[in-house]
Amino acid sequence: MLDSRLSARALDALLGPWRTREPAYEALADAIRLLCLDNRIAPHTALPAERELASRLGVSRTTVAAAYRSLRASRHIDSVRGSGSITRPLGRRDLGRIAADEGMVDLQQASPAAWPGLAAVYAETAGDAPALMARPGYDVTGRRGLREAIARRYTERGLPTEAAQILVTNGAQSAISLVATLLVARGDRVLLETPTYPHAAEAFARQGARLVGVPVTVGEGWDLERAEHAILRSRPTALYLMPDFHNPTGESMAVEARGRIAELARSVGAHVIVDETTAELGVERVISPLPFASVDAGEGVITLGSFGKTVWGGLRIGWIRADVDMIRRLAAARPTTDLGTPEFEQAVAERLLPRMGDILIQRSQLLREGRDALVRVLGPAVPEWDIPSVAGGVALWVGLGAPRSSALTLAARRRGLLLSAGPRFSVGGGHERHIRVPFTAPAPVLDRAALMLVDAWRDVADGGAEAGEAAPLDAVV
Repeated sequence: MLDSRLSARALDALLGPWRTREPAYEALADAIRLLCLDNRIAPHTALPAERELASRLGVSRTTVAAAYRSLRASRHIDSVRGSGSITRPLGRRDLGRIAADEGMVDLQQASPAAWPGLAAVYAETAGDAPALMARPGYDVTGRRGLREAIARRYTERGLPTEAAQILVTNGAQSAISLVATLLVARGDRVLLETPTYPHAAEAFARQGARLVGVPVTVGEGWDLERAEHAILRSRPTALYLMPDFHNPTGESMAVEARGRIAELARSVGAHVIVDETTAELGVERVISPLPFASVDAGEGVITLGSFGKTVWGGLRIGWIRADVDMIRRLAAARPTTDLGTPEFEQAVAERLLPRMGDILIQRSQLLREGRDALVRVLGPAVPEWDIPSVAGGVALWVGLGAPRSSALTLAARRRGLLLSAGPRFSVGGGHERHIRVPFTAPAPVLDRAALMLVDAWRDVADGGAEAGEAAPLDAVV
């Protein structure tokens, strides 16, 4: 069944600087493969006709025809009479379900394995199973004790909060989607950083929002002049920001910049949606920064948090902090998507919050060892790369010095290393000169991953990369 058609103009915008090697047809095929693997082109999408795409890209029709042949051979597209070339659904291998069994290193998900003490907390909570099962099992706003514990932690970080200002969700992505559903209507503008967390951009785009990007660069941080112009010119409905250990750059926003952005947002009536899922992930030392909402007395600022990066991605507990009226509106809107968060997981989370000090110490050590492992290998091996020095977060936003991120990502996949190319994190295109390399895995795994990445770069730099089968793909987090 055909879901949509992609125009030559739209595909050209998605491709970016695709011609990074010869032959041109294989470079084009690789670029389209990566768009399919990243789900930037959905399954069952009709690609542009050969003549139309050739004219748009300024290449011969023979080049496009050869690229489509290569894509058919690797089973990324089918030719359907009357519909042209249609992208195929990703298979089990493409979806990454057997990556671990095949010895592949998956660095698409920038989330560490579970905190070592988590299993014991699950076992402890299981002892309360009879009492938990006497309750309905879920609640649209969340377990009272958990909301009180989350509110208490905000208060300890310098932002007075009460339980009525907290709504518990099924992870941060659920929180983003719920806020987007309530606040954003078709045609509204939403301002995001670029690069940004791609699933947040997708959540706003699903609501029909027009996305406006403001650059964040390694070493320079947020371009405040561009942000001011963008806010005043586009008058967005909402801003989505990750101001503490930004994913993927690792940058943190200065206090003065937070105040200025909050002031600008207030002047145009925009909500500021602040994602703090990485806020406490200091690498050099444990950091619990003052929440962004404190710069505006919490008015107009909606804060999102979760246990996904600090405790375990499999513990699907997130939350929203906002004023009481906004929490009521979110709770009223929630049943259209889900009816609440499971009681057992909430009980686990409630037990974890008093232990966050120990958890963050362990996470800081893990991330420091991982970061240092990558820098130790990549720095000397690829001196032409810009390897950033980060004080926290989950990844290195590596500058390649050339627009070869997509080609490098495919070359790394063929060697068994799964990464997400720079354009995956863009708003409005770009970032082919960067690649995100998470340091959330154990140091020995990252040592091996770094060597694989170096070998893949040599293939790309020499122009010798060949087309191959699609490698697994999981969600980018």
